[in-house]
Amino acid sequence: MFLRPLSKIYIIVVVLLIRFENAIRPFAVGRRAWLFADTPAGANASAIHYSLIESAKIHELEPYAYLNAVFKALPYADTVEKIEDLLPWNFKNSKPSWLPPHVQ
Repeated sequence: MFLRPLSKIYIIVVVLLIRFENAIRPFAVGRRAWLFADTPAGANASAIHYSLIESAKIHELEPYAYLNAVFKALPYADTVEKIEDLLPWNFKNSKPSWLPPHVQ
């Protein structure tokens, strides 16, 4: 009787661990390539881009379309609040209203 609840917990934990492992797999595969970033600033820029891409995936945004929209909107984001509007968890709910019509 005692083993039954534990087996359910074990199955849930194993499934979660597999999901986490699959989520970080692209980072683990690219690790060797990242050893050869030219400068620390280049490595930092790559980390920011990869983080944005993975965050977009988590929030069910298509990464290419999301980054394309963000890069078009960045010249118009002149405050911290406007930049925060471009983050995936804010961008998914609604596109920023402050963008000019030709950018939306």
